[in-house]
Amino acid sequence: MRASQEPSVEQSEGAATGSYLANRDYVAFATERGSSILLADSSGVFSSPLSLADLNSEIGLGKFDSLLTEGRRAAKHREEEFAKVGAFAIRTISLAVSQSCNLGCTYCYAEQGSFGAKPSLMSDATICASIDRLFEDTLPGESVSITFMGGEPFQNRRGIRLGVDHALTRSREKGVKVSFATTTNATLLDEDDARFLEEHGFAVTVSIDGTEQQHNAQRPHKRGSGSFAEVSRGAKLLLSAASQMQVSARVTVTPLNLDLEAGVEALRDLGFTDVGFSPLLSAPTGKGEMDEGSLDTLLEHMKRCGRRYLASLSGGSPFPFSNMRSALQEIRRGARRFFPCGAGVAYLGVGATGEYSPCHRFVGDKSVPFGDVTTGVDRTRQREWIAARNVQYQEPCNSCWARFLCGGGCHYEVLRRGRVSCDYIRGWLMFCLYEYERLGATRPELIDQL
Repeated sequence: MRASQEPSVEQSEGAATGSYLANRDYVAFATERGSSILLADSSGVFSSPLSLADLNSEIGLGKFDSLLTEGRRAAKHREEEFAKVGAFAIRTISLAVSQSCNLGCTYCYAEQGSFGAKPSLMSDATICASIDRLFEDTLPGESVSITFMGGEPFQNRRGIRLGVDHALTRSREKGVKVSFATTTNATLLDEDDARFLEEHGFAVTVSIDGTEQQHNAQRPHKRGSGSFAEVSRGAKLLLSAASQMQVSARVTVTPLNLDLEAGVEALRDLGFTDVGFSPLLSAPTGKGEMDEGSLDTLLEHMKRCGRRYLASLSGGSPFPFSNMRSALQEIRRGARRFFPCGAGVAYLGVGATGEYSPCHRFVGDKSVPFGDVTTGVDRTRQREWIAARNVQYQEPCNSCWARFLCGGGCHYEVLRRGRVSCDYIRGWLMFCLYEYERLGATRPELIDQL
């Protein structure tokens, strides 16, 4: 790398981080451990004996030419291998078994569960046909995954049970492993549901938005009353039954519930050991969407929770903040993403009437036709859609140092709202890079626990 690439000097928020140098190829920063560099193409973090001032020179940056060359070579090789796949094998589906919901969440991307259409339940025939398609080209020893979604999926609990039974039958026939997941508001769950989910080792995500006050303000019943009491009751049923079942809480963040620490503490009191936050960037009505100011505030609260998580690591009972844990794990393994998730690549959503879409959030969106369970996946459309989303080729991702850690941001949100969260994402990743290097310098044994 040469200084002619003009790395920019940026100042991160707050004294807990500091100055750093960044351009499309790398970001360099200093901690108590000394200078460190994240190379974008390899997602590798390297220690440097040079100061930031030395790095910001032709001679200093030239010392990393060989690493940059290797990173680019690895990126090119992976891109070539990725392109050879052609038509991507679908190994995960989400079934919108209920395009209907009993809650009236203020921000719901599914428009209170109906996805803008007449509320409906997925038929038995569509459930079975979707699962048959999933297993269609699998080979013995492979694995597939099925997520039951809504609306509120437990408005069609019979469909969930039918789907599990049918998938287990196909699993035995083909020698293919199958796992199950669901996202639920938990208000309709009973003890039998909890036993069923535990028996089949479900990964269960409970939608719950923090404290009682925070939650009720944005996740009421359609009649207007709060739903926190019912969600708490259902969550406790799940948590008390959980052994092989995984139960986590997912909090949608709007300007109404930016006090994340209070939210984590309330959910920890309910028994959750895994709590994740996601900012609301796109809502059908625009209500509750985060703007630049609220994203700046969110970043500061994310940092506070991150520090509490790190401080708790040696205490035996980690602060249940999964965003920090996941980010540190991604940095440790050198995550390299062409996309933010598997949507449209190995994962598709299936609407109640059997149409495919890139993921559960695009259900009902006629602008992204991917075929249906009767005719099969439209591979041409799938390849075209994927190619247009690759961070290697779309701007501004291609010129961002964080591209392979970020993957370009949620497809649904970017297509509907644009890239309003890029500064927030870079700020969060920068914070996590600093803290990862600090942890390696002060408590390296804790890195192995991530």
